[in-house]
Amino acid sequence: MRTIGIVVAMMAEARPLCEALGAQEIDGDEILPTRFFEARGSDVTTVIAVNGVDSRFKVDSIGKETAALTTLTLLKRFTPDLVISAGTAGGWSRHGTEIGDVFLSEGALVHHDRRIDIAGFDAYGLGSYPVMEVTALVQELGQQLPRIRTGIVTSSNSLDESESDARMIQLSGAKVKEMEAAAVGYVCQLADVPVMAIKAITDLVDAHAATADQFTANLELASVRLRQVVVAALQLLGSDRNW
Repeated sequence: MRTIGIVVAMMAEARPLCEALGAQEIDGDEILPTRFFEARGSDVTTVIAVNGVDSRFKVDSIGKETAALTTLTLLKRFTPDLVISAGTAGGWSRHGTEIGDVFLSEGALVHHDRRIDIAGFDAYGLGSYPVMEVTALVQELGQQLPRIRTGIVTSSNSLDESESDARMIQLSGAKVKEMEAAAVGYVCQLADVPVMAIKAITDLVDAHAATADQFTANLELASVRLRQVVVAALQLLGSDRNW
């Protein structure tokens, strides 16, 4: 791999990673709020694409629509060999998950908020975009860092979990809940570019505390954990080994 693209929703998630890689900001897009940061190494060039700040609402452009546009722009401009959807996410204590755990995607990236009860459209709603096989990568990372896990990643445009969402999530078997990865996976499938997700857990959906409160309290910790795992993964992926 010579170029790896990383799609990140929030600058708070991306900043520790940019600092660790020494990534420098380069020109953005003429229309989108996307910000690009580039780190050129001897083995691999990393391009970090951050969704940016919404010009109207003045908040981070989280969610699947912006993630899809960011990914499309990244692919057209930099033609990466692999795209990583990196960021923070929710998990469930019923799976033994703890705050700060980091998951690499396994099997597929799916949606849990696209409920279309019509034959054929139901599968389209779920999406189920295949991801890069990560078994060997996880084994290597596990020797360097603690609490590395794998699981299906599921996405929606809402922070909370409704009853309908919960049913969809249980059916898919997902262990990670977030707001962008399935959109990234969709665009990468269209372009036939390998994709994976790396997600650090900020909140436990089945805990007593409110999701928003957990997210705010644990964002810094999870972002540091995300940086550690992504940097280690990039070093491995940039090696001559065939992953």
